Amino acid sequence: MKCILSICALLLAFQFSIAQSTINGKLTDNQKKPIKAATVSLLKLKDSSLVKTDVTNEEGRFEITTKLVGKFLLGYSAVGYAKQTSAPIELTGSTQLSMPNVLLVAEATQLKEVTVVSKKPMIEVKADKTIFNVENSINATGSNAMELLQKSPGIMVDNNDNISMKGKTGVRIYIDGKMTQLDSKSLADYLKSINSNDIEAIEMISNPSAKYDASGNAGVINIRLKKNKKYGTNGNASLGFVQGVTPKGNAAVSLNYRDKKVNLFSNLSANVGNYENTMFLKRTQNDTFFNQSSVHVSKNESINAKVGADYFATKYSTVGIIATGNFSNNDFASSGATPIYYVGNGNNTYVKTLQAQNTIPGNRTNTNLNLNYRFADTSGNEVNIDADYGLFRGKGNSYQPNYYFDANGSLLYSFIYRNNTPTDIDIYTFKADAEHRLGKGKLGYGIKASYVKTTNTFDFFQDNAAGVPSKLLDRSNGFKYTENVNAFYVNYQTQLSKKWSIQTGLRAEQTNSLGELTRADGQTQTDDKVDRHYLDLFPSAALTYVANAKHTLNLTYSRRIDRPSYQDLNPFENKLDELTYQKGNAFLRPQYTDNVELTHTLMGFLNTTVGYSHVKDYATEVTDTTNSNATFVQQQNLATQQILSFNIGSPLPIKKWWNGYANFWYNYQMFKGQINSNKVSVNIPMYGAYMQHTFTLGHDYQAEISGWYNGPSIWGATWRTRPQGGIDLGVQKALLQKKATLKLSVTDILFTAPWKANNNFGGMVINGGGTWESRTVRLNFSYRFGNNQVKAARQRSTGIESESKRIK
Repeated sequence: MKCILSICALLLAFQFSIAQSTINGKLTDNQKKPIKAATVSLLKLKDSSLVKTDVTNEEGRFEITTKLVGKFLLGYSAVGYAKQTSAPIELTGSTQLSMPNVLLVAEATQLKEVTVVSKKPMIEVKADKTIFNVENSINATGSNAMELLQKSPGIMVDNNDNISMKGKTGVRIYIDGKMTQLDSKSLADYLKSINSNDIEAIEMISNPSAKYDASGNAGVINIRLKKNKKYGTNGNASLGFVQGVTPKGNAAVSLNYRDKKVNLFSNLSANVGNYENTMFLKRTQNDTFFNQSSVHVSKNESINAKVGADYFATKYSTVGIIATGNFSNNDFASSGATPIYYVGNGNNTYVKTLQAQNTIPGNRTNTNLNLNYRFADTSGNEVNIDADYGLFRGKGNSYQPNYYFDANGSLLYSFIYRNNTPTDIDIYTFKADAEHRLGKGKLGYGIKASYVKTTNTFDFFQDNAAGVPSKLLDRSNGFKYTENVNAFYVNYQTQLSKKWSIQTGLRAEQTNSLGELTRADGQTQTDDKVDRHYLDLFPSAALTYVANAKHTLNLTYSRRIDRPSYQDLNPFENKLDELTYQKGNAFLRPQYTDNVELTHTLMGFLNTTVGYSHVKDYATEVTDTTNSNATFVQQQNLATQQILSFNIGSPLPIKKWWNGYANFWYNYQMFKGQINSNKVSVNIPMYGAYMQHTFTLGHDYQAEISGWYNGPSIWGATWRTRPQGGIDLGVQKALLQKKATLKLSVTDILFTAPWKANNNFGGMVINGGGTWESRTVRLNFSYRFGNNQVKAARQRSTGIESESKRIK
């Protein structure tokens, strides 16, 4: 573990200490108007080989930085203009050179067709978000979406698949800009079923604007799935193999057709394999010691499908439809042994051993249908309208025998439980967004209405002596939850001066929710019905100051909300085994977060951020005990959480053949509150690092090394976790005239990703840990086919934007 941290620290120090030369300038036409999206290339004088490129901004300005020394040329090119080359320039390693304005002359002939070959950087750092371009990563091959999140800069995934960003929980996961409406377990299973072959990029937005839903105190993670934009018929096929404890496989195919009026696209992927986890919990409670160890095997058989069509009705308007489906078999099986000892009065006397098993067949269907309309003209007017229907169907039933044995292995007694837990969720949403110029800025506003209905059934059974299951009415229930959220937002951004710009917005969300518990035995309790209605305002603002070509400051503020998941509101108990169960909380309140961040951007790529967050009614998963020595897990509200944070990250070109990215984050968390009658007051520092390096080796070979590290942290306000990390290594080879790619990678080479944690709260002491298949060997082959041409008449701006993203 120290090795991983040392490597990350050395790479950070090495990258950030490199001296560089800077060249800047401006491109104009013969009317002295700035030329935006032009390409400026730094070339070696000796052989005109490319060193680095940049793309001009709205003002026609460019800036290129390099640590190379020697004599160079600058090449200027733009669509519709004749190419030009500068006089020779000399760089010493710390040269600061401002070029005279460059006049480009329009060409007499019009470009008919252009072939664009572009590659985005692995990590893009922007003022408002960080983007992990998954399709360009060798080590991402064969991974699922959950594994990719764990390897993303500033993201943590704990042993229970809870996701946090920069040390803050409450992240909202979006798929193609649409928020998922699943509880943590269903969301984790869904993300594990999405293969990296289907993912284009992961966007991490820590302070979203008013345009986004207000939910998610840590911000938004948007997973963008692939969608081809090339003309003609084209596609991609891939096949992957993963060897961990057991072998696994995946496959994907996409097929697309596009012309001037229609765009048809489709993706189909599949996963198959078993995933094994181990866990141990050494628990001392009152006068009893429980030494629990278990093995868990999850089956992942899933199919993901996506089909869609866009119709370009006019030059400015597009009508589209998208249907997505995820169909998965998530069977789960566990087996474990728990020796139990009496440790009162200094004793250490063996009492008995619990042998427990749990078999849970599970099937999940998650589909979404989207209808959309987009209007965008050349004067800055834009309208987007979306109507969605989402469906989730989950089927699960558990068979859970518990056998108690004495020291001689003789059976003392047994309890055999079963349950049936179907879940149905229906989601209806409608939203409309508009943007247009107002004064010197742009005004955006929109509405959204959502209606969610979820139905949960929990039927609990116990086998009698003859092995016949009998339904326990006092432990069975039905839970229905409906929620309607109506929202309106307004957002305005403008350039106050050459150096100052501002964006401010306000979002209002009115929530109506009703949770109804129906017990099978007809009895009532205080939390059978919880009816809530509330209106919240969520302001947001961003102030940007461009000091000069090198330094930019960005100050942001936003208020966020985290509403409880549907299953967390179900107040009944769900027994995990004889000694452990989950318990819902119908009185769980939403948590509110105020976030403030100040970001400094150096030379357009090195971002440093400091921030402060205050969380009211902080909700977390709490581990507590009962008088019968059982342990239960429940979501509860604490009083407050405060977070001081620091983050620095940058993609840096080290050599022509070596590109890297490094990120380091730190935060200091302060918890204060009360769980039942026990006070909680915890202050703890947390930190982590991420690094990635890509090497172009020649002869169409590339190599990549990436690693992540999370220092000691806290989970659930009472659990203290040990450091974790991992280093991945991969190599790829382009084949068949670069239409095919073969990738080989090894993950968690040092096997440092397994977790360990301890809990000392409420009269209970737990030391726990576990492993999963973090160390794997992955092999993937992909092949691109069809038309690779991008026509200038439709794709001119898109092609340039793609190139801009590749460089920046």
